[in-house]
Amino acid sequence: MEAKLLFTACQKSPALGTGLLVPNTRRYLVNKTLRGYATQATVRGSSIPSRKQITVANDDGRIDWKELSVKEKAARTTQQTFNFGIILTGLLMTGGCAYFLYKEVFSTDSKTVQFNRAVDRIRSDSRVKEALGSDHKIRAFGESTYRWARARPIASKTYKDTRDTEHFMMHFNVEGSSRRGVVNLHTVKEPGLGDWRYKYLTLDVKGQPRIYLENTDVPPDKQHSSFNFLGMQWRK
Repeated sequence: MEAKLLFTACQKSPALGTGLLVPNTRRYLVNKTLRGYATQATVRGSSIPSRKQITVANDDGRIDWKELSVKEKAARTTQQTFNFGIILTGLLMTGGCAYFLYKEVFSTDSKTVQFNRAVDRIRSDSRVKEALGSDHKIRAFGESTYRWARARPIASKTYKDTRDTEHFMMHFNVEGSSRRGVVNLHTVKEPGLGDWRYKYLTLDVKGQPRIYLENTDVPPDKQHSSFNFLGMQWRK
């Protein structure tokens, strides 16, 4: 509209009408004026691309913090706080799993280590091989919840006495190629000592005398098998 008015004014201008400006010159001025208005309209108009408003869902961090509005800064802060919470939760869960795995599998205080240690002793003892059968077929398992179920829960108990000595007790089942038996163990760890030591480790097989693999109540040179007779336990 302004360009049109300017063009009309030029046509009605006395200077232009008297021939002070030649027609080519007049056309040049009009075209230049039109281009100037077009350029200003382009700058003020839609040629400058507008960006999307930053929200918690679409913020990818590419927009500089200084270019954000107050609302957009709040959205970015919320998003980063949420992401940090997820990372922190993941780290805590990983640490908890690692601690549980160490405590239950690798630590010397774990039931798994105590069980594996006792099973190795059972399988390596010649008296056990004779009582149960071949050591290659000796299997150890916990309490059977069904007649056909094996290797279920292993009964164990841990406690401290009045002297602050830790006690660990466990029993489980073993089976060889010919017979089955029950293993009972009792280990202790005195204050200041890092290793557990056996108080006793025994194997009971039905119809056979008890086999003592460890028994601190009896001197090593007098540790022998025992047998039951008339409801009493006798040592050989």
